[in-house]
Amino acid sequence: MANKRDLKKDINYVLGDIIEAVYVWEYTNSSKDTKKSEAIIDDAIQVFDDLIAKVNDRKVENKKSHFKAINSELETKGRELIERINKL
Repeated sequence: MANKRDLKKDINYVLGDIIEAVYVWEYTNSSKDTKKSEAIIDDAIQVFDDLIAKVNDRKVENKKSHFKAINSELETKGRELIERINKL
């Protein structure tokens, strides 16, 4: 992880792509109910808010390990959201 700015960009791109994938699914499956897909979008926005708040936390002593933990959390939560999209 090079710096805080790159981590924020990664968070934005990953979760933005997940939200975009949900919108594509909704567009291609317009006859299906969208309650589950809207819940995925809401969860992705919540994950985004949580991760950005963690990145902006200035009270962290070891920033390198803190940012690595955030990056791994982004990866795991992103995979969970993608699995939920695949189940739709």
